[in-house]
Amino acid sequence: MHTLSTDLRFAPPFRAPGVLIGVIAMHVLILGLILVAPRTPPAPVLPSPIHVRLIETTAEPPEPVTAPPPPVVTPPRPQPARASSPPVTAAPSAASQSVADPVPAPRPTEPVAPAAAPAPVAQPQPAPAPPPVVQPRFDAAYLDNPRPPYPSVSRRLGEEGEVRLRVQVDPAGLAQQVEIQQGSGYPRLDQAALETVRQWRFVPARQGDQPVAAWVIVPIQFTLRSQP
Repeated sequence: MHTLSTDLRFAPPFRAPGVLIGVIAMHVLILGLILVAPRTPPAPVLPSPIHVRLIETTAEPPEPVTAPPPPVVTPPRPQPARASSPPVTAAPSAASQSVADPVPAPRPTEPVAPAAAPAPVAQPQPAPAPPPVVQPRFDAAYLDNPRPPYPSVSRRLGEEGEVRLRVQVDPAGLAQQVEIQQGSGYPRLDQAALETVRQWRFVPARQGDQPVAAWVIVPIQFTLRSQP
């Protein structure tokens, strides 16, 4: 009895032939439907729109670089000074004093002669001023200079006046240049004075003992009363 029950528990189950055929037919039907069904393409998937948003960025100024603070140095604490004992000096002994070298006597110093004072520098003497110039003369009696003739036309017309001539006299006493400094108002009188004074002789100007050239003013007076 025990052996029989064990075989029945592990025996395969009994399957009817009709059930097996039905299962096979169902699989064949499903396969046919799959083959006959039209193949429809899958619906295209549209890409979703992408929204882009520009974000304006402003450049931030760089942060200023600050130097690190200097390190704080703490001064060392002063240590209390230790009391030092005074140095011990040995007293000189009698033997050492006797052996010590004698101190040399100071040498007498020779007197230093004082430095001679520098000789005074001779100042250059200024050059003597030149002697003054003595003006030429035309009124010396020995010169015997003639008076200018009175023009006859001027006498008839009653022309009178004074002519002042500027004369350059050379070292020989001759008139080198004669100019009218102030006229009489009558050309005939002025011309007669010029022609006469050009022939005069003069005492030349002198500077010291040397005759020199110089200018002199010669006045000539034309007066009807003074004429013969």
